[in-house]
Amino acid sequence: MASEEAMSRDFELIDVCHSIEDGMITYKGLAPPVISDYLTREDSRDRYAPGTEFHIGKIEMVANTGTYLDTPFHRYARGKDLSQLDLYSVANLDGLVVRCLDDVEIDATRFSGLNVTGKAVLLHTGWDQHWRTDEYLSGNHPFLNADGATCLAKNGAILVGIDSYNIDSTTDGNRPAHSILLGHDIPVLEHLCGLSDLPDAGFKFFAVPVKIKRFGTFPVRAFGLVSR
Repeated sequence: MASEEAMSRDFELIDVCHSIEDGMITYKGLAPPVISDYLTREDSRDRYAPGTEFHIGKIEMVANTGTYLDTPFHRYARGKDLSQLDLYSVANLDGLVVRCLDDVEIDATRFSGLNVTGKAVLLHTGWDQHWRTDEYLSGNHPFLNADGATCLAKNGAILVGIDSYNIDSTTDGNRPAHSILLGHDIPVLEHLCGLSDLPDAGFKFFAVPVKIKRFGTFPVRAFGLVSR
């Protein structure tokens, strides 16, 4: 049951990202995260006053883990990296969810009649239901084709996300959606989840990574802010 405090708020925050866990596979062929203790609570007791203890964790992982954001540097050597990312491209964006539940290949016709200008466009395919299964990692996942990516770029989308294994088809080495969107300085967000909980429009969207130089990709806490 929701708390009285939560019920009294005039907005709701809807989480649409996966939790990162030790050993989980996000992308086939990439090393899973290793999460361990750098300083245990027991060991910390020797460093602090009686009754005072702390835990410091350690994580080793590749950048493409969990729900993560790609910046232009991920694709282009001279593209903007995480430290150069415009906060206005990842925070407090007008959100738009495009329902693509029956699509494998998402093309420009899916955006016909939609105003994507200045929007975070989130492609809801439902593929997140297969998260952490062999099916999720297969090459059968839904994707955005070059035609669809070009349409979004030309019409001024600010960010494009998908709840699938990759925004591109992974049946070959071509990555046209990445190339087109990142080439237009449009961040790409992959491995979203729970987009069915968001309305089609009328909400604010946030997906902010940490600020690291010479890094092109990193996990985010992605969520929508929906007014009541």
